[in-house]
Amino acid sequence: MLRSALLFCASILFFVVTAANPAAGQSFDIPYEKFVLKNGLTVIVHKDHKAPIVAVNVWYHVGSKNEKPGKTGFAHLFEHLMFNGSENFNKDYFQALETIGGSDLNGTTNDDRTNYFQNVPVNALDSVLWLESDRMGHLLGAIDKAKLDEQRGVVQNEKRQGENEPYSIAEELITKAVFPSNHPYSHTVIGSLEDLDAASLDDVKEWFKTYYGPGNAVIVIAGDIDPKTARDKVEKYFGAIQPGPPVARFEKWVAQRTGEQRQIAQDRVPAGMLQKVWNVPGFGTADADHLTLLSDVLNSDKASRLYKRLVYDEQIATSVGAFVDEREIGGLFIINVMAKPGGDLAQIEKAVNEELRKLLTEGPTKDELDRVRTRIFSNFVRGAERIGGFGGKSDILARSQIFGGSPDSYKRSLNTIASATVNDVKAAGNKWLSDGSYTLQIVPFPKAEATTTAVDRKEMPRPGEGPEPRFPAMQRAKLLNGMEVIVAERKGVPVVNMDLLIGAGFAADQFGQPGTASLAMNMLDEGTKSRNSIEISKQLSSLGASLGSGSTLDTSTVSLSTLKSNLDRSLDLYADVILNPAFPQEDLDRLKMLQIAGIQQEKSQPIPMALRVMPKLLYGPGHAYGNPFSGAGMEESVVKITRDDVIKFHRTWFSPNNATMVIVGDTTMAEMRPKLEALFANWKSSQAVPVKNIATLPMPAKPKVYLVDKPGALQSVILAGVLAPPKSNPDEQAIEAMNTVLGGAFISRLNLNLREDKHWSYGAGSTILPARGQRLFVAYAPVQTDKTKESVSEVAKELRGILKDKQITPEEAAMARNNLTLALPGIWETNASVGGAIGEMVQFGLPADYHSTYARNIRSLTLDSLNTASGKVIRPDSLVWIIVGDLSKVEKGVRELNIGDVVVIDTNGNPIR
Repeated sequence: MLRSALLFCASILFFVVTAANPAAGQSFDIPYEKFVLKNGLTVIVHKDHKAPIVAVNVWYHVGSKNEKPGKTGFAHLFEHLMFNGSENFNKDYFQALETIGGSDLNGTTNDDRTNYFQNVPVNALDSVLWLESDRMGHLLGAIDKAKLDEQRGVVQNEKRQGENEPYSIAEELITKAVFPSNHPYSHTVIGSLEDLDAASLDDVKEWFKTYYGPGNAVIVIAGDIDPKTARDKVEKYFGAIQPGPPVARFEKWVAQRTGEQRQIAQDRVPAGMLQKVWNVPGFGTADADHLTLLSDVLNSDKASRLYKRLVYDEQIATSVGAFVDEREIGGLFIINVMAKPGGDLAQIEKAVNEELRKLLTEGPTKDELDRVRTRIFSNFVRGAERIGGFGGKSDILARSQIFGGSPDSYKRSLNTIASATVNDVKAAGNKWLSDGSYTLQIVPFPKAEATTTAVDRKEMPRPGEGPEPRFPAMQRAKLLNGMEVIVAERKGVPVVNMDLLIGAGFAADQFGQPGTASLAMNMLDEGTKSRNSIEISKQLSSLGASLGSGSTLDTSTVSLSTLKSNLDRSLDLYADVILNPAFPQEDLDRLKMLQIAGIQQEKSQPIPMALRVMPKLLYGPGHAYGNPFSGAGMEESVVKITRDDVIKFHRTWFSPNNATMVIVGDTTMAEMRPKLEALFANWKSSQAVPVKNIATLPMPAKPKVYLVDKPGALQSVILAGVLAPPKSNPDEQAIEAMNTVLGGAFISRLNLNLREDKHWSYGAGSTILPARGQRLFVAYAPVQTDKTKESVSEVAKELRGILKDKQITPEEAAMARNNLTLALPGIWETNASVGGAIGEMVQFGLPADYHSTYARNIRSLTLDSLNTASGKVIRPDSLVWIIVGDLSKVEKGVRELNIGDVVVIDTNGNPIR
């Protein structure tokens, strides 16, 4: 993974965003202990005993800005190489991590740093430290030309996959336009295909020797561990590694420009997009912090200036973004706006310029500053619930140390934002945003020496017995009006999450126009009988709460997350949204336009394009699951939806006897039940809700191939689907384990074949999409265009092989059992994940002990049960194949395979020829 394109990403500066109104006295501290080994490795330890897991987060202070001209992409290429085995562990690191319970694991590269992170059960800490220290100190001997070529191919496919997405050209254009050619940020993180092709083995090894020593790294260990134990283990595994050479760095290089630059580019997209970019100061500067506040005033919720004007009032745009891309030596201030289809970008730019000019002239209001502070602080608290991953506490501490010189340097920015005045924000905006716009349009080296501690490098330490996953106890009750309530108490952070589950979902659209469920649920927070949409948005920001509504296939959900201190006021708002939606006509018209724009976006993206038509082809007419899988409906059906239709949807499906409230967080049933009884006392159960047609369908008699043309596509997307048993079936755990072997894990057969062996794809696999009735099993593979025919053949071979010629082996079965159980403590770390798991039980009719017995049931699976499960899901002779690509290049080869009758269809699934 690498830095996201400069398109729609929200600011990733999760720890820079900070406390709310200083008068509110809100603060947040992450206690830590820090020490430095003799070889220069900085170690930071944070204790968090809420779960028997530990996060290990290693940051190397090297990114794409350290690369030389003609050698771009090295940092990102090396991220991949360092997952591909070391001198004493000559296997893929994902293979090791997934088999010892690793969760929330990945490696990423951006302009300034490369990091590797994983959460593991506490018993596996030695294993992870052995692995991380082996690739830090014992990697070069494992890198040969074959591995270099393999990962070079993987990265090149990643680059092709990114460039195959709509609007992807923007990142390259912006990067080259806003930084001079000699600036460290003047090329993208992924680099060029030519530089990657030219990279030699000697080049790569010299790069590693220069940047990946202990003196250029920070390791954070957070979780269920004490500092002394952590220090002893780090000394043991890392102490003998040589420190590495000194590294030269730029401390600051703000590429401030003057005048205006403009650029126009064409792309195959359904709507225009405006981007405005300014060069601004980087990490840890007061100006960057003040600009972060300014960006949130411009766009952070519906009441913010740009969103309200462009999307809500004038309805000339479908989305707006404003954020500070805060890098180490200099940053960017970015505004991006997506026009509605057929929209006028000149009109949008005029409105953007007017709103920015007004903000720079008058400054934000105090109310605006207070609102964004509260929202920012609540987001910070929620992110810090996790110990690992993006935005978790280990990530915050590592980033603060690498870029700020201290694990708690995030507090400097916290204090800056908490004390910022209207004039501070206004001054920063005028200093940096009044000129130099582009429109589209990088320390004394300490003496160090290695210790002589001995570590057995012949074999990775074996984890001890893993901790038993602990799913929180649930309390159940039924309100007087008939609504079911489930509460799981968790006291990790002062937050309460609530999900009201309604038995409707996209499947309910069989009783109306396709897209109605999505539209009706998206309208819930657009106004009630006593609050309009802007008032709801302002109240949520003031409360530090978030509210959302939406639908999945079987269920419609209204969700609330609130700070415990604001629970009662948040509940009042939550109940009002659930019970009293006003469905304003003007908002309906606006959201219909946005939904149609979303459909057009789906039709321009290969995988969403295929998933739109697959349900129609597998379930057929009359079945509740036969509409596009996103739930957006069709353009012509959304146009027909009236206000009466969404009112009818709410009246039909929103009934206490068709609802379950799932509550997870710092609360109990004894506290919540009286509140809910009072709030929902007047909500009465209605007559029986309609019964959706999710009847069991027979398997097709023979396979069929559907082709969708995407002219000029750099990749083909291959999907092979068939109907599988419902989620609630006696063989579900065996089916999950079987699919883990086939395509559900990084080290699964499909991914190892098409990515690691053939290098034709950045990632391939299979999934079984959840449903109350028959589900979609889908094998998928985005592949390079010239290998489409061969890739289809390989997918077909894997699907047939697992049934007969290449059945699951004992080793694969053990991998699947470990993969599905050892990571559970990390998977169930957050309130949201626990709430999602409980919601899964409700949605699909799973037993009450499903999750508490899940690990035991998985561990008891036999090899025969997995191989039997294959035959209950994989049906090669009934497959529906959907291939999206440039038919002028791939159609002939696909037809030559003769795997089924071939039909060319449009993006609505209608036959063309």
